[in-house]
Amino acid sequence: MPSLYLVMTIRTPQFQPSVIEAHGAFLDQLRAQAVLVLAGPFTDKSGGAYVIKAANLDEASAIAFSDPVHTTGSSTVSVHEWNAK
Repeated sequence: MPSLYLVMTIRTPQFQPSVIEAHGAFLDQLRAQAVLVLAGPFTDKSGGAYVIKAANLDEASAIAFSDPVHTTGSSTVSVHEWNAK
């Protein structure tokens, strides 16, 4: 049974506004695969967070680290197993 993982993305000084479209498409793909549970930006525009379902931390990390905001160096990404209620 999959667990929930909180993915935090924090913009770096190298943030590229052009990556927002690719990041949105990435999240749409996860949503279509029933992997994405919830997502949204922070109101202060410092980054955002999303919740995904994965079998384990390695799988969740592989998903999160393939996010275009990470692969372009636009954001730092951290993944946390989340025991949300």
